[in-house]
Amino acid sequence: MRAALIWLCMALPVWAENDRAGVFDYYVMSLSWSPNWCLREGDARRSPQCDDSQDHGWILHGLWPQYHRGFPSYCNTAERPPSRGMTAQMSDIMGTSGLAWHQWKKHGTCTGLSAADYYALSREAYALVVRPPVFRKITKRMKLPASVVEEAFLQANPGFERDGITITCQDGMIEEARICLSRDLKPVPCGQDVVRDCRMKDAVFDPVR
Repeated sequence: MRAALIWLCMALPVWAENDRAGVFDYYVMSLSWSPNWCLREGDARRSPQCDDSQDHGWILHGLWPQYHRGFPSYCNTAERPPSRGMTAQMSDIMGTSGLAWHQWKKHGTCTGLSAADYYALSREAYALVVRPPVFRKITKRMKLPASVVEEAFLQANPGFERDGITITCQDGMIEEARICLSRDLKPVPCGQDVVRDCRMKDAVFDPVR
């Protein structure tokens, strides 16, 4: 057992070194349905994202560099971390400055971009995808098939293919729409470890507050 632990400790730095900034294949843009996140955990945290005055629907969870299988994270980078002002400016589409900071630290550092350029690219990606307006017309909590959410995104974005978008669920609720994009933000097929749709037929969907 001791020998195995020593081997593991020696191997971990080597694994971390494999995640080099700027070395990846494509992006996954993750859009989170804010009312469900607030229902699941945000309200209990008293997150400012969940204040009724915010009117959040699909927020940008993150823009994630991805390998064809797996993904890099927490990469070493020579780029300076974002200022508080930078992260605060992202809260309009990300809900909170804290999420913006976390996304830079875990994913942005692996893009090879500066913090300013990473946030600018994230904002550009968010603007390129049409968030289906039908979800803002829902006025009460309901249950629906996850496939309906996917279909709505496909109809709102004619350039998308089914293998380029994934709907995820958590705790019986619609969680995220994950959209796969090339490094220049063109729709691409998702890798096998991303393209795993939620198959629920009665996932909870909470309305915008």
